[in-house]
Amino acid sequence: MKTRYYVFAAVFVLVALASSVVLYSSLPERVPMHWNAQGQVNGYGSRLFAALFVPAIMAAMTLLFAALPWLSPRKFEVNGRANGAVYLQVLLVVLGFLAAIHALILTAATGRHLNMNMAITGAVCGLFAVLGAFLPRLRRNFYVGIRTPWTLASEEVWHATHVFAAKWFIAGGIVGLLLTLIIRNFWAPLVVLMLAGGVPIVHSLVYYKRLEHRGQL
Repeated sequence: MKTRYYVFAAVFVLVALASSVVLYSSLPERVPMHWNAQGQVNGYGSRLFAALFVPAIMAAMTLLFAALPWLSPRKFEVNGRANGAVYLQVLLVVLGFLAAIHALILTAATGRHLNMNMAITGAVCGLFAVLGAFLPRLRRNFYVGIRTPWTLASEEVWHATHVFAAKWFIAGGIVGLLLTLIIRNFWAPLVVLMLAGGVPIVHSLVYYKRLEHRGQL
């Protein structure tokens, strides 16, 4: 069953690579790879670099996710019965996000006008919202999720924090995406995403200390 997730991951990588091959002759010698706060290009890469950079990251991430189960200590397995499916689903979500970024880079490189700051900000907001749906099903591990000293020290704190974080991730992603579309400025969505990611960290400390004070740890 888990093998199919790696098959899907390989498909993501191959599709990204295939899009590079198909569009390679249409890419300029210097491909825009980085944009400043005003949406102006301030970094370029070679045509070969632009074609291979993101697919290579996607392939490396797939290999890393395949290796992490072997590296996981006992009782913190990322690929065990409790975590296996959701762990690999998170991999596919991240690969889908990277594939979208790759598509944006190739689209901009072939001459189509895009507001890359807004497009990438919207993609990140979407990533937050989708990942939020998976957080409550993640069990304690060292690699995926809200990994703080307090969540790793207690299964109860881990679970409570991830249920709490799911709401913030989903709400933050949706609000950030709406702000991106309405005000067309990436600073406001960025603040929202920082809050969505930061508040659960504070929650894990507060919840742990509450249980510690009650003698329930």
